[in-house]
Amino acid sequence: MTKPAIRCRRPAAPKGRASLRRRTLVAILATLFVIPLQATAQDAMMGTVLDEPGSAGLGFAFRAESSPYRDGGTRDDFLPLYLYEGERFFLRANEAGMRLWRNDTMGLEGFVERRLEGFPEDEEPASLDGMTVRNTGADLGVRYYLQQGASRWDAAVRHDIAGLSHGTEVRAGYAYTIERQRWRLQPVAIATWRDGDLNDYYYGVAPLEARADRPSYDAGDGWNATLALYGKYRIFQHWSLVGGAYVTKLSSEIRNSPVVDDDLQWGVMAGAAYDFGNGQVRWDEATAPTYVKVFYGRDTGDGCHLVRIMTLQCVSLNDEDPTDIYGVHVGRPFVSRFNGWPLDIIGYVGLLKHDEKGLQPDGWQVDAYMKGFWYGFPWSHRVTTRVGFGIGVSYAERVPYTEVVTQAQRERNTSKLLNYLEPSIDVSVGDLFGNKRWHDVYFGFAVSHRSGIFASSELLGTVDGGSNYLYAYLEAAF
Repeated sequence: MTKPAIRCRRPAAPKGRASLRRRTLVAILATLFVIPLQATAQDAMMGTVLDEPGSAGLGFAFRAESSPYRDGGTRDDFLPLYLYEGERFFLRANEAGMRLWRNDTMGLEGFVERRLEGFPEDEEPASLDGMTVRNTGADLGVRYYLQQGASRWDAAVRHDIAGLSHGTEVRAGYAYTIERQRWRLQPVAIATWRDGDLNDYYYGVAPLEARADRPSYDAGDGWNATLALYGKYRIFQHWSLVGGAYVTKLSSEIRNSPVVDDDLQWGVMAGAAYDFGNGQVRWDEATAPTYVKVFYGRDTGDGCHLVRIMTLQCVSLNDEDPTDIYGVHVGRPFVSRFNGWPLDIIGYVGLLKHDEKGLQPDGWQVDAYMKGFWYGFPWSHRVTTRVGFGIGVSYAERVPYTEVVTQAQRERNTSKLLNYLEPSIDVSVGDLFGNKRWHDVYFGFAVSHRSGIFASSELLGTVDGGSNYLYAYLEAAF
């Protein structure tokens, strides 16, 4: 019998001392080390964490910002940073895009961006009790920029493609970069026009949501103004501390909403990022191999989570209402023999199909991740053995059935966009059979893991939970 797919709303959890200490630490670090984090705070416009084109990086940032909603207090958030700056494509935290045109001083970019706005289901302020959840959405946009020395002008227009607000936003900004050998500061000024659909979705009150202390309200279009300071401090060759701070003056159309408490919103953020550096990146080399991986797997049994699988405490599959996956991932090397160690780092993108066995319609999933392979075992000169671990993002066309069921049982929300982890182990097929031509063909097992990082990330829909699929694969280098 098909299990019901329900979504329940839970009351907000109280903020404890640990949360207060984390917000304090974030504020201190953000005061000391500030940097342009692409697509954090109010805008995704100025610069990137990475220094050079062709670079890739990973990192994290903690954010604390005041909620615009009445009784919303201060919200904490964890933002994973997945970073890549290629000749044509880029990935910047919650934004992915393509360079449509550019020269030495100006350029045009198209992008898709995760809108970090609204309130999650599990942290609903009391003033919004009984209202439809306004959660993170997705925008499609285009950006034009002009760079002259240390000054940069930026203009962008974006429109909701998630079918939530159907709203449009136009941003224009100016940034000035102050850069020294180890650090960079970037003050930013931004003007943002938001149309009525966008403002009304996040700050309007529908007639059916009205009550005595919350009359119905239809928000119109208006202008927001933001001042920000971002920066970066390099502590080692590839490691940097990153952070930023901003304050936004909200338009009167937002401020006059009965669910809004103040016309000022502030935020701080701080974290760290590792830049692999374009000196080691091999992605664009003509001689670099292309890795193609095909795989097939099934979801794991109840309680068989990632840590237990990796420690070989559990490898059971779901026999009650099983669902399968199959797909192909394509990779290119970023770094070979990292720092001279037997460690390669490969970037992958690929498609995965969910075979839901009639429990719900099948769906596609897109994965993008960086994966490190360690092959320095004593026996690797005879049989090459690789242990890998990947980290990135995963977007599902439809939330997988196993996630729908387990999250409903735990009365927690779901998200199409989640963090992606992939531990694996494989061996060279050519070495096993003594065929040198097959040396770069590997057979192995891996886990396809989606999760929301313990409900800590607004980017990932504040999801606590996810799914695990154990799969077998063949991978070859061409």
